[in-house]
Amino acid sequence: QVQLVESGGGLVQAGGSLRLSCICSGRTFSMYAMGWFRQAPGKEREFVASINWSGGSTDYADSVKDRFTISRDNAKKTMYLQMNSLKPEDTAVYYCSASIRTNLPSRTRHDYDYWGQGTQVTVSS
Repeated sequence: QVQLVESGGGLVQAGGSLRLSCICSGRTFSMYAMGWFRQAPGKEREFVASINWSGGSTDYADSVKDRFTISRDNAKKTMYLQMNSLKPEDTAVYYCSASIRTNLPSRTRHDYDYWGQGTQVTVSS
């Protein structure tokens, strides 16, 4: 069984930065492609960023490209999302996800098998 736990969310002013972490309890963490999604109130959960098993391939939503950076440390079984130049429209619950069916980055929510409980990010204007 795999468990994912996010941390690092909070309240920040526009233009500020936050770093989200996702710790995985699975023994085969290094085999998973992983991703970050977010969900704002009244909206569908949307793709933010994804990373392959080695960290050598990444993908970003257009809305966060050049502001957010996804990375992972397989030795620590941890994935990160560095968020810079935050905007009020980045306000959402951010979810960590892991896929055991693909080792490639994916934007498709249904490619992911495990999800964390989410961490709230609020950006004030």
